[in-house]
Amino acid sequence: MARLVILGAGVAGHTAALHARRRLGKAHEVIVVAPNAQWNWIPSNIWVGVGKMPAEKVLFPLAPVYRRQGIEFHQALATEIHPEGGDGHDHSYVVVRSTAKGAEGREEAIEYDFLINATGPKLNFAATKGLGPDGYTLSVCTAPHAAATAGELKKAIARLKAGEHLRFVVGTGHGTCTCEGAAFEYTFNLDHVLREAGVRDRAEVVYLTNEAQLGDFGVGGLTFTQQGFQTTSKLWTESLYRERGIQAILGAHCTQIEPGVVHYEQIDGSLHELPFDFAMLLPPFRGADLKAYDKAGADISDQLFNPAGFLKVDANYAAGAYENWSADDWPKTYQSPLYDNVFAAGIAFAPPHQISQPRTSPNGTLIAPAPPRTGMPSGMIAKAVVLTIVDRIRGGGAAAHEAPMTRMGAACVASAGMSFFKGSAAAMTMHPVVPDWRKYPATGRDLKGTSGEIGLAGHWMKHTLHVLFLYKAKAHPLWWLIPE
Repeated sequence: MARLVILGAGVAGHTAALHARRRLGKAHEVIVVAPNAQWNWIPSNIWVGVGKMPAEKVLFPLAPVYRRQGIEFHQALATEIHPEGGDGHDHSYVVVRSTAKGAEGREEAIEYDFLINATGPKLNFAATKGLGPDGYTLSVCTAPHAAATAGELKKAIARLKAGEHLRFVVGTGHGTCTCEGAAFEYTFNLDHVLREAGVRDRAEVVYLTNEAQLGDFGVGGLTFTQQGFQTTSKLWTESLYRERGIQAILGAHCTQIEPGVVHYEQIDGSLHELPFDFAMLLPPFRGADLKAYDKAGADISDQLFNPAGFLKVDANYAAGAYENWSADDWPKTYQSPLYDNVFAAGIAFAPPHQISQPRTSPNGTLIAPAPPRTGMPSGMIAKAVVLTIVDRIRGGGAAAHEAPMTRMGAACVASAGMSFFKGSAAAMTMHPVVPDWRKYPATGRDLKGTSGEIGLAGHWMKHTLHVLFLYKAKAHPLWWLIPE
């Protein structure tokens, strides 16, 4: 009997657990360790954050699903990895601290034969003073955050209806943030809700971002075909914002948030203040606060993880300057180079570098979008990792399964409104996520798989994805037929 331990139950961890249980059968153990009792379909948090969907519609309890599937669930936070065993353990093990009601803080060691780190991001609001729900800005990163944001938006709309003029700031709260697509999507939804409420004329909407140009989205921008014409995500996004009267502040690093004021620096080194009445700013991400120790108890965290806390995998971390970057730098198997039974999936793996060109201000401030590792890539990576582990448990000598982001597509659908007939969406697809300039010398991506559209079709797609992925995540009959 082999034991697979999965740290995290987000898109990557949950996907890995379901596929592992189905493929391994009952002869082997699948254990999930996650601090949250509920699963959150994060893409739909945007709808929650503008008051179009209650938080309950994007959440469900994990324990009943895992119980039904025969997956052992520990509601706990992983704190230590011991890949060589030690301290009375002959096997590799992890230390976890319970977050379950009535057992908070209780620690235990769980041995493993294979480990998948799918811990996802730590929301690093502390990177910018005053950022986040504990500071002076709002968030949609979790369902509770999004619900609180919807409440504040409702109050702001009431003030607008009473005749006040307000400024809404949406974007990134640090120069190294990722998820610019989520900020774009919230901006798109905010504009729609304000128009629906009849108060858009009294609302100033500002998009504040670390992107050097609109449409970068942390992937260096896109070139795609729309209705037979070739365009760029820069022109496309600029057009969408211009049509909706949305102002954009580019290349911005928030240095501090005070009550009602964002302080920020731009790539040219200039310093600014931006007063606001409502601000939804996304945080940068860090890896989970995991430590690693060898058999003798020596701390090897800096060998296993990068400085931001993400697990190092089969990537080229010595690529150096932007001019030296290559598609070959990116990982394929997501296996630790130090321990062949340790893998990472989703946001937990350490990318070799940004996808967008990094920029530094004259003051020495790095302003560079971090690489997105969204739902589709996270799920595909998790499945590939599981297939590798399944082969090894069964004794097969096949090579590790690969899921490089240089051969993987992704989509971003910014859908506004909830009516099936009156909504609209800005939908983008890209293939691959990480450009391969040798294979696609003109644009870095395959034009056949890279597109941008706006209209009702994308709106239907967003609704369909919401329904399908919640169905899949709940492991309903034939769930595995729904692709990642």
